[in-house]
Amino acid sequence: MPTAFSITNVPVTIDEDKCIADKGCTVCVDVCPLDVLAIDFDKGKAYMKFDECWYCMPCEKDCPTGAVHVDIPYLLR
Repeated sequence: MPTAFSITNVPVTIDEDKCIADKGCTVCVDVCPLDVLAIDFDKGKAYMKFDECWYCMPCEKDCPTGAVHVDIPYLLR
């Protein structure tokens, strides 16, 4: 699985100002069927660990604060 190296090349982005993973929230990680999201325990924020997204959207829809955004490519919309 390719590792996601920077925030600019991943389809799932997390708004760190809205993310409450530091308060114990792991909803986006729990609902991802591919386990591509993870929690950075140093920052206390979620991030996309692997660039293998299926654009299934539960991470974005279930996030209680709206911190997760899935950027669906134009040809898949």
